[in-house]
Amino acid sequence: MIQFACPAAFLLLVLPFIIRVLLPAVKGLHGDALRVPFLKDLQKISKEAGEAGLGFAAGSGYKPAVWLLFLTYAFLVAAAARPQWAGEPFRLKNESRDILLVMDISNSMREPDFALNRKRIDRLTAVKATAQEFLEKRADDRIGLILFGTNAYLQAPLTFDKKSVSDILWQMSAGMAGESTAIGDALGLALKTIKDAPNPDKKIVILLTDGENNDGRLSLPQAIKLAQDEGVKIYTIGVGSDNAFMGSFMGIPLMGGGGQLDEASLKEIARLTEGRYFRAKDTAGLQKIYSEIDKLEPNDNEERYIREIRELFYVPLLAALASALILAFGGRRRYHG
Repeated sequence: MIQFACPAAFLLLVLPFIIRVLLPAVKGLHGDALRVPFLKDLQKISKEAGEAGLGFAAGSGYKPAVWLLFLTYAFLVAAAARPQWAGEPFRLKNESRDILLVMDISNSMREPDFALNRKRIDRLTAVKATAQEFLEKRADDRIGLILFGTNAYLQAPLTFDKKSVSDILWQMSAGMAGESTAIGDALGLALKTIKDAPNPDKKIVILLTDGENNDGRLSLPQAIKLAQDEGVKIYTIGVGSDNAFMGSFMGIPLMGGGGQLDEASLKEIARLTEGRYFRAKDTAGLQKIYSEIDKLEPNDNEERYIREIRELFYVPLLAALASALILAFGGRRRYHG
């Protein structure tokens, strides 16, 4: 179906007629003001040119040229009206959520206190595997990814391209962003990234860490205040087995270094932003946590209709160019032949 995005532009078609009526005719272009001794010869040549061309000569009354000029103008007006081809409407599920994953990749994530398929794996590998499953279920959501350690980095802005987010997820390694844990800075970057998201009531940050905020310029109270002002829910996930945390508490260093999990702060972040805190002690726990987040933030099943739109303004634009070329060179064919 053909439609016009700016149909009001067709009102410009009457503009030449309004100008013709309101403005006085220009005098002095024709008549006896200039007498040429060989006027009859010029009239003869003009007449022959008019018969061979488009009637541009004085004897022809300029009518074909005038109408071709108006046709060129009409094509330009049609282009300004933006003709479009609109396809058949089809249903699209509402973009239910904008979810930003904020993941700790400090050195302590190398601790091998998780298991997957009966094999010992480190925390980061377990996080990657479960996050991959989470991404695969987010068909209608936009997902973004922030990785942090000493510094926080936006690796993937909010996008429907889950494959790109997944590829980045599997390429990361512990220690890439530094050895310490700047949770405040990571949350600050997350809130800045999700601030202008189109779904104001469905902006979610999932913070996953195994340590405490021991670096960075932004404090946790400041980050919480920003989240409250923006209306962003923060779900926090504390990662690591009880044995690893007990060893750290007793002075036995973790394989990757790092501090002890600050559960109190993570719970406070979740509570004050109307989110929820989860503790992931193993791979199964991580999988269950993502399922719980699905239940807490259900999809909006409201369906919308959209249709494919293709711009066709170039068709009348090309027609205007063609008629303009005919207007410019059509009357001279006799002499170029």
